[in-house]
Amino acid sequence: MGTHLITGAGSGIGAAVARRLAERGEDLWLLARDAVRAKELAGQFPGARTLVGDLTNPEKLAWAFGHQPLPDRIDSLQHIAGVVELGAVGDLPPKAWQRQLAVNLVAPAEITRLLLPMVRIAKGHVVFVNSGAGLNAHAQWGGYAASKHGLKALADSLRAEEHGNGVRVTSVYPGRTATPMQGSVHQQEGKEYDPSRWIDPESVATTILTAIDLPRDAEINDVTVRPGR
Repeated sequence: MGTHLITGAGSGIGAAVARRLAERGEDLWLLARDAVRAKELAGQFPGARTLVGDLTNPEKLAWAFGHQPLPDRIDSLQHIAGVVELGAVGDLPPKAWQRQLAVNLVAPAEITRLLLPMVRIAKGHVVFVNSGAGLNAHAQWGGYAASKHGLKALADSLRAEEHGNGVRVTSVYPGRTATPMQGSVHQQEGKEYDPSRWIDPESVATTILTAIDLPRDAEINDVTVRPGR
């Protein structure tokens, strides 16, 4: 039984991963943005422990973590939370850039920095749920894609730095997945949202579990998951 710390466990891919790990009897620590959300997560995943930290304010995470109990070891640290705000480069204001960079890039970097000693103890695994936008940027996706391209760089650097410590690092690049975020994206695009057209979050969860369950003689560095229908 391992210890897993997950961001974004309230819905979508994060909820699917947390549920699967809970069913296996694993020890879960779930990050919540505030005490209200922490209570909701505790109700959603009985037996899980919660940690409060606001991803939109990465500079405050060290203080927040310093005032709460933390796990002694972390077998997998899974960065699944994210935000997206579409807009042309000519229109997207600084706040939109800053929010996406904070939640999608700076917060994962800071959480990793703060918790890396626990991951090293376990010779654990850091998983970054990236996006197809982290490999290819398209019109209207500049801010989000920039944050996800940065996340790829973060993962690649971390992998090179921590390989000697026995820490594995995986980036997962899902295509469009049937999550609440995808509903928001369709709304921003002015399109009708049909979840049946896109990847089931359970399929991405299966990909993540495959990576962390892989025997220690191997490591999945990067995996792209595309809609199959």
